[in-house]
Amino acid sequence: MTLSRHRRSSPRQRLLIAVGGALLAVAMTGIVPTVGDASSHREAPLIADDPSLDNTDLYAFVSPDQPDTVTFIANWAPFSEPNGGPNFYPWSSNAHHDINIDSDGDAEPDLTYRWTFSTDDRRGTDTFLYNNGPVDSLDDENLLFRQTFTLTRIEGGEETEVASGPVAPSFTGPAGMPDYAALREQAITDVDGGGRTYAGQADDPFFLDLRVFDLLYGGDLSETGVDTLAGYNVNTIALQVPVGEVALNGDPAKNPAIGVWTTTSTQSVTLSAGAVEFSGDYVQVSRLGMPLVNEVVVPAGLKDAFNSLPPSMDAEAADGAVLDKVLNPEVPMLIEKIYGIPAPETPRTDIQQIFLTGIAEGTDGPVQQDLNSQLINEDVNDDEFVASEMLRLNLTIPPTAEPSRLGVLGKDLQGFPNGRRLADDVVDIEIQALEGAVRTGELVEALATGDGVNANDNAFSNTFPYVALPNLVSVNQTAGGSVTSSGGSAMPRGGVETGAGGAADALAAPAAATTASLPAWVLATGAAGLLLLGAGITALARGRRRQPVRHG
Repeated sequence: MTLSRHRRSSPRQRLLIAVGGALLAVAMTGIVPTVGDASSHREAPLIADDPSLDNTDLYAFVSPDQPDTVTFIANWAPFSEPNGGPNFYPWSSNAHHDINIDSDGDAEPDLTYRWTFSTDDRRGTDTFLYNNGPVDSLDDENLLFRQTFTLTRIEGGEETEVASGPVAPSFTGPAGMPDYAALREQAITDVDGGGRTYAGQADDPFFLDLRVFDLLYGGDLSETGVDTLAGYNVNTIALQVPVGEVALNGDPAKNPAIGVWTTTSTQSVTLSAGAVEFSGDYVQVSRLGMPLVNEVVVPAGLKDAFNSLPPSMDAEAADGAVLDKVLNPEVPMLIEKIYGIPAPETPRTDIQQIFLTGIAEGTDGPVQQDLNSQLINEDVNDDEFVASEMLRLNLTIPPTAEPSRLGVLGKDLQGFPNGRRLADDVVDIEIQALEGAVRTGELVEALATGDGVNANDNAFSNTFPYVALPNLVSVNQTAGGSVTSSGGSAMPRGGVETGAGGAADALAAPAAATTASLPAWVLATGAAGLLLLGAGITALARGRRRQPVRHG
């Protein structure tokens, strides 16, 4: 027979601990930010199950520092929390990550740039670490998890490899990667025929307040001003090529307008213990052109189908439901019901031009000229034009000296919805457009403040790949405050510098969260939880000292 200090608790002790823990958990819901949908972040049920394949945002703009080139930026893996180790956020090695370009308006890709990824995992059975020491270069022996990419150009059924190179790793922190900016620079790879590309992690450049989904900012515009995506990262692909590479017949002067969308396709997956097998044809599972279309235009029952469709089927799928929702959008009706602002008359042909055809001469409102429809291309056959959802860009409109975050509505024709620059405030622009600003040429004053988030939390770069470096502070600790860059300097949340695909108005950085700024119920509930939890643990500890248990 032996004696041991067996850990036995009484019902009273267990009750104190359970109630205290529950109260503390409730209090934490008032501190930790929640996550919802954004642009194309988890916008449909099926793609929400596989973030690595989820397109989040697409940008296309004439390069501000090299106006004879065009830059495309596409993002995947939404809501990547900086400290998501030890495996962080790899690119899917069994997927096609495509940027598709339609220059003749038939809603079929005339040109596709395709990225595929390969993984070199050197950890084996020795360690769980992503890197086991400081990483100073992409071939540093301390970097144990590595990925590479291959870029293929597809035109007229012919596939040509035009680039291959290293992927910038996920940012594990300043101790393990003391100069992440240098690692990113090493990952920029030249493209055959002119241009360059980058694949790696970056700060999520999209900015908005997601309380739009709580009855449009609380029903009284009281729930605005917090950038829900502040602090999160994404996986980014950037491509910069000469404008002649993507214009119809290589002639941007005659054919300045292109349409752009991204897709992700993958094979079927069979799982077994410790292994995965891919087989079959590649199937499209994610699609993105214009921001927010699948969130606030396409109804819930069609979201998964929209992700699987090519643009050529937009006018026909589900008996024309996509086209109908553009001509008769839901948001203006909701705004009328909640805020009493009359919805513009339908059918909304002004919105149809923004989302489905591009803007051409004769549009009501601030744009009385041909802007970005492929119908303005001289070599396009009008009879073959197909209305379809995609992001459209005029390659010949030069970068603006003083960009407006409101793009075309701000009299800045280089901005959204003529392409999309990183700093374009697409939420405010689309709300105004849905409320008829394109028709009237005047902003709807009652909604002029929009979501109260006018700029990204981190400054964009003035040079390729333009996106900000990855965040490194846990999202549930930043609370809108400043984060520290890889070099140790402060990365301000707020104003965006001129260039970098456009500038945005400065937004004052909110103060970091403190106990003084938390709601009273959070403080009270948290305090009560801690007291009860402490009492339960103390009682349990005392009980352990008093109650030896006999075995034998």
